[in-house]
Amino acid sequence: MTGRLPHLLFFLLIIAAAPAAPADSRVRVSPRDARYLELSSGAPFIPIGLNLIAPPAGLDEDAAFRLYESWLKQLSANGGNFIRVWLSHPFWDVEHARSGQFDELRAKRIDRLLELCRRYKIRVKFTLEHFRTIGGGRQSWADKPLHHAENGGPAASIADFFDGEAARAQFRRKIAWYQQRFGDRPEIFGWELWNEMDTVAGGDYFAWTALMLPALREAFPGSLVMQSLGSFDTENKRDRYRRHSLLPGNDLAQVHRYLDLGAALDVCHGPMDAVAASAVRDILAFGPGKPVLLAESGAVEPRHSGPFKLYSADKEGVIFHDTLFAPFFAGAAGPGHPWHWDSYIAANSLWRHFRHFAEAVRGIDPAAKQFEPVYLDQDQLRIYALRGRKNVLIWVRDAQNTWISELRDGQPPALIEGVSLFIKDALPPRPMPTVRIYDPWSGKTARAPLRKGSVPLPPFRRSLVLRVPI
Repeated sequence: MTGRLPHLLFFLLIIAAAPAAPADSRVRVSPRDARYLELSSGAPFIPIGLNLIAPPAGLDEDAAFRLYESWLKQLSANGGNFIRVWLSHPFWDVEHARSGQFDELRAKRIDRLLELCRRYKIRVKFTLEHFRTIGGGRQSWADKPLHHAENGGPAASIADFFDGEAARAQFRRKIAWYQQRFGDRPEIFGWELWNEMDTVAGGDYFAWTALMLPALREAFPGSLVMQSLGSFDTENKRDRYRRHSLLPGNDLAQVHRYLDLGAALDVCHGPMDAVAASAVRDILAFGPGKPVLLAESGAVEPRHSGPFKLYSADKEGVIFHDTLFAPFFAGAAGPGHPWHWDSYIAANSLWRHFRHFAEAVRGIDPAAKQFEPVYLDQDQLRIYALRGRKNVLIWVRDAQNTWISELRDGQPPALIEGVSLFIKDALPPRPMPTVRIYDPWSGKTARAPLRKGSVPLPPFRRSLVLRVPI
């Protein structure tokens, strides 16, 4: 029992150091720096969390909620504050029996979810829909034939669902129903129209989005509203993502990208930090003037044919760590939000990585810092820096240690010793002479001198986080 006390004290220190967010504060784009988020109270908000779409199938309602609450509890205890839920998933779906009819019993499940989110101080992004066909689709999980006119729905085809006025009017009624039933509650981070809308099998989804975002805004003026596209894994998606990121009324420039050996883009085959960071840089290059988030990520079998087969070997969470850290240190408004919450994160008990990230950014107000991302290479290290007012944050990654070396080839991470980090190009004119160094794998913190732009690093494996005061 005594061996666990330092760990418990570390938990308590994190909780004590984190400012209490008013329960009724809402998440908004920061008026101080539109690339970041904050609460309406003015407190910073970095969305630390994951896609937690729904409980698994096959459980009764109470058992499903017991498992789901255990996930929320783990997330919250480790510094997490955000989840994404598909309201169209069969467990939550209020429109499951007939098109345009909404089930009050399913709505009570959503009530129960919101109460859990309030209890554990977690904000939830609600995704309204995810289907791709309305009959005859190859993917049963993405087929919703009840919307077809033959089944009493408003559309003769999927294209008609998005382009036809009858279906558009019905979708607006659905938004209004959600507003009347749930209001604009502070637990709600935001409302997302669709999951990966460019994967639908017909119709002008951009025109539809341009009409429905204002409807969401009118219904939920206190919440963020947004849209999402499918994994950025081919070059022909670049223009699509540019249009999406610049779309008026779309509060967030979200991107999905996975480690996928079947993807057309070579970057999707490489180290996980490069997979994640390059997605953020691509979106930032469009100049969206809004927060960028890697809203879905992780690793998959070729062309999304299943969860990555090497997840079972990743007991230390190498892929998860990179998914979290790389996006934020590349300039995103938060860490990456992984998928595979059940088959990877929960199965391998990797919740501690949220705590490691939360500790790395503890006390940081990104909107106040006016961060600018800087990327450097040095010998065997990749250096991701955020240069800002009064602080420079740096994530150092061993370039020789990747999922390929550690998970595929079975090479343990090397101990990096006797290395000094030259970071002069990432520093402002007058940095302080002492650097705080945090090891997100051991939880240990050290201090080191800064002399002529160089910092001696303590021995480490995989990565370190440096904080240089100014």
